[in-house]
Amino acid sequence: MKFFRKRLTPKIFCIGQNKTGTTTLEAILKEFGYRLGNQIQGEMLLDAWYHRDFKEIIKFCKTADAFQDVPFSLPYTYQHLDLAYPGAKFILTERDNAEQWYQSLTKFHSKLWAKENRTPNMIDLKSVKGRYKDFAYQYIKYNFQTLDNDLYNKEVLIDHYLRHNDTVKSYFKSRPEKLLVINVSKSEDYTTLCQFLDKPITRTDFPWENKT
Repeated sequence: MKFFRKRLTPKIFCIGQNKTGTTTLEAILKEFGYRLGNQIQGEMLLDAWYHRDFKEIIKFCKTADAFQDVPFSLPYTYQHLDLAYPGAKFILTERDNAEQWYQSLTKFHSKLWAKENRTPNMIDLKSVKGRYKDFAYQYIKYNFQTLDNDLYNKEVLIDHYLRHNDTVKSYFKSRPEKLLVINVSKSEDYTTLCQFLDKPITRTDFPWENKT
C-alpha cells in the first residue's frame, strides 16, 4: 500500500506597512482560495511582538495559510517567520513614495481616531475603544517610538517606512524567489503576483479596497 503525503500550502506573509494596500492584497488572496488569519486575533499579539515573544506569533500562524497587517507588518517578525516556515513566501507592498504613505496613514488615523480634522494626539489614541485599552496608542508607540507630544512626527515615520522596506529587501536579497515587492496601484503588478503564487490570471487589475 502506498501512502501519499498531503501537499501543504506554503504560508504567505504580507509584510508591507499598514496603508500600503494590505486590505486589497487580503481580498486577492481570498479570491485565490487562501485561508486568511483572523486579523483581530493577530492584532491581539501586538504586546507579544513588543516583548519579542515570537513563539506566540508562530503558534498563531498554524491557524491559516496567509497573514497580513499587525503583527506581520512590524519589524523583526518576518525574520522569525522565515526561520519557522522555510517554504513560506513573503509579499512587501509599497506606495509610490514615502510621502504618499505618510499622508494616507495620517489621513486614515485622523478619520478613525481624531475628534476633528487633525492628526490624533495621545488623548485621542488613549480614548480609542480598540482591541483592548490603549491598543491604538501602543501600536503607534511600539512601532514608531515617537514622543507623546508628537506621535506622528513626519520625519520619524517616513524614516521608519523607508528603513523597513530597505531592510526587508536586503534580508531577501540572495533569495529573490522568496520575496515579491508590489504596488497595488500598478495594474501590471497583479500579473506579477499571480506568477509569484502560481495562480491563474483572472483580472486585469487589483480591486481597490479600504480607500482612505
